[in-house]
Amino acid sequence: MKNLASLFEKNNGKGAIGAFNVHCLEMLPSIMEAAKELNVPIILQTSLGTAEYIGFDLIVSSVKTLSERYNIDACLHLDHCKDIDAIKKAIDSGYTSVMYDGSSLPLSKNIENTKIVVEYAHNRNVSVEGEVGTIGGAEDEFFENQDDVKYTNPDDACRFVQETQVDALAVAIGTAHGQYKSKAKINFDLLKEISSKIRNVGLVLHGGTGVSDEDLKRCVYEGVKKVNIGSELNKAYIEEINKTFPSAIDNPLTSLRNLFTPANYKIKEIVKQKITLLQK
Repeated sequence: MKNLASLFEKNNGKGAIGAFNVHCLEMLPSIMEAAKELNVPIILQTSLGTAEYIGFDLIVSSVKTLSERYNIDACLHLDHCKDIDAIKKAIDSGYTSVMYDGSSLPLSKNIENTKIVVEYAHNRNVSVEGEVGTIGGAEDEFFENQDDVKYTNPDDACRFVQETQVDALAVAIGTAHGQYKSKAKINFDLLKEISSKIRNVGLVLHGGTGVSDEDLKRCVYEGVKKVNIGSELNKAYIEEINKTFPSAIDNPLTSLRNLFTPANYKIKEIVKQKITLLQK
């Protein structure tokens, strides 16, 4: 498995890398098969809740096995975590990238805590993503009230990057977690300003589900290196299982696999479409 920094370096000039949230272990092979078929690197993400549900060691060993089977560059990333001890557990378990989310804290405290994570992670060849500004919405156990959303201040972002030495920076430019019923209004002027000031760190777009295809391509053009897709996968998986389940009541399935297979196929389709969209 690879860390985030190495994937950014290898993918330089080719567009953004798709970062897909794994909500359950069953959908993992389909996500990685999509990357294999398109011959691109991929980022697998879990929330802390998912990591605890599946098991840190099991998700690490599964990603490692599949990345070797398909011979693809894969990064396993812990998304939005505010607990430094949990981040250290993920690193010690074999995650190759982590995100410390101190965005709700005063900037100085966010920097202080992120530096602790960066020192621990970099000493173990693990990448770190930070966040300046607040991205609203709900995803898994993560929730940020829309009233508390704050766009990223470019000067604060520069200070944060310089003092913490993070490998990636999540920016708040108009997206929201869990937004799939409407499309986000991206502040492209702000993205351009941030991108012009921060060149050696990968900018990350959270809430990618709520961004139109056209705007996603423009975000990549303006310098975004990592795009998070989570809610769309979760929603599609549940919808496909709901379609299959009624027939299973009248005609009992001979195997539970028959319930998951259509959902896994749908996940693969979505991942391939998003990956293709993010390429230059």
